[in-house]
Amino acid sequence: MIFEGLPTTPRSEELVDKAFSRAARAGRAKRGHEAQESMLRTAGNVLSDNLENVVVSWPDFGFDVDPFYYEMADAIVDVDRLRQALSQVMWASRQIEDLRDEYTTKVRNSDVDTARKHRKQAFARMADVMDQIGDDLRYIGDSRDQLKVLPDVRSDEPAIVIAGYPNVGKSSFVNRVTRASNEIAEYPFTTKGVQIGHFERNHIRYQIVDTPGLLDRPADERNDIERQAVGALEHLADVVVFVLDPSGDCGYPLDVQLELREEVRELFGEAVPFLTVANKHDRFEAVKAESVDATMSVTEDENVEDVLDMAVDAVAFDPGLPTRDGEE
Repeated sequence: MIFEGLPTTPRSEELVDKAFSRAARAGRAKRGHEAQESMLRTAGNVLSDNLENVVVSWPDFGFDVDPFYYEMADAIVDVDRLRQALSQVMWASRQIEDLRDEYTTKVRNSDVDTARKHRKQAFARMADVMDQIGDDLRYIGDSRDQLKVLPDVRSDEPAIVIAGYPNVGKSSFVNRVTRASNEIAEYPFTTKGVQIGHFERNHIRYQIVDTPGLLDRPADERNDIERQAVGALEHLADVVVFVLDPSGDCGYPLDVQLELREEVRELFGEAVPFLTVANKHDRFEAVKAESVDATMSVTEDENVEDVLDMAVDAVAFDPGLPTRDGEE
């Protein structure tokens, strides 16, 4: 996953202590001008290199981040604020490099006592630069901690998004078709666990996403973060399977379920195939739902594979064709 391998972001104070401690050790090994220059260059290199590493470890949000992950990240942190923080940290790295080079020249062109004063002045200015980006480093670190737990959803694999009210059989369906390959985790944009599973058809790996807390209630009941996370799913879904319980035994009347179905259908638009599946047909065959594409019973293992095949056919994935976002 694109954010999973991000390294821990050091705090400003930690980096300053690390740089000056290493500088002191470097200075003890030498004398006179060499000692002052070695301390100066060591501190400058430790600070500038570590700051640059913080920045380059992140993907470029303008080019490297898939729209799904961009939207998902922006639902959790302020991506514009994060990009600004990364820019400030890179600025600080360059500033410290300039200070290192500027004061190295001064140290070389002065007597030992003056060289020591120049080195101390350089340290003070470097520490001041680090102090200016203290909040930026904290924001980057906090963002990293939040984004590293985003679900491992792959934009190059076809995705089946499962929607519908709670207790209609969505999670049971996902568990059934993915068996032991499913992954369950809690993510920051919902208080419930988002379930992601995988299965293969004709040597093509598909991912199936159940989204409790996001697509199991009307939009006016979602908070801002959840609404933006739902928006991110628009970049991911290759087909939406909306599961109904026509009997209403799930605790939600059929007419209410159908209202949510139309809202979800409108959300994804005509570009994404949309299937309506009635679950529990073994118990409620007499109950009919409006515009149902298929019926199944997950508990009785009836028509489950047929529904899955229908979803795969609706995706119509061809690995030789561009993805929905136009990328190879």
